[in-house]
Amino acid sequence: MTTVLLVEDDKDIARALRLRIASHGYAVSVAHDAATALMVARKTNPDLIVLDISMPGGDGFVVAERIELAFGRLPMIFITANSHPNLRTKALAMGAVGFFEKPLQTDDLIASIAAATTEYGEAV
Repeated sequence: MTTVLLVEDDKDIARALRLRIASHGYAVSVAHDAATALMVARKTNPDLIVLDISMPGGDGFVVAERIELAFGRLPMIFITANSHPNLRTKALAMGAVGFFEKPLQTDDLIASIAAATTEYGEAV
């Protein structure tokens, strides 16, 4: 089963996304800040990460870099409430397989997760 690490500081959004992602057959771990994201990643060894850019304790780009150092390149999907176009550019330059602005369409997020799992192979 594919394991998704969801990093989202808004607990209501995190709860809704976790339920939606899990309903499509993914195991979902949740973290609400940068430090916890790294701890949960070490415990769960995720196959894919859905990562908010703005959160307490550090931004999602820093978390992505630290996770990549620890695990190698993993498929990452960035989400943000900030519509600044440079964020999308930076996320894609970092190798993101998806980028979504809030409020996001969960069907699009699920499709992006499915595409990333297919692209990276069933081991993901």
